[in-house]
Amino acid sequence: MAEIEIYTQPFCPFCARALGLLTKKGVTFKEIDAQNGSPERAEAAKRSGGRTSVPQIFIDGAHIGGCDDLMALDRKGGLDPLLGLAA
Repeated sequence: MAEIEIYTQPFCPFCARALGLLTKKGVTFKEIDAQNGSPERAEAAKRSGGRTSVPQIFIDGAHIGGCDDLMALDRKGGLDPLLGLAA
């Protein structure tokens, strides 16, 4: 199974949507609280090449992007293979 990390903050509808998709897929993930001004938010920005929004999603250390990127990857059929799920 893939290692999934997702940087989020409370009350973020995009974070909730991304978490919902990952939960629906039945995969385990590490949710990292990355509120504005926190060291975790700075870490997310550094790892994502400067993106300051949340969520920021990483699968096996590779930056996937945010919620829209995750949803687009799923629509194209590219998410399940990254997650290690059977097609």
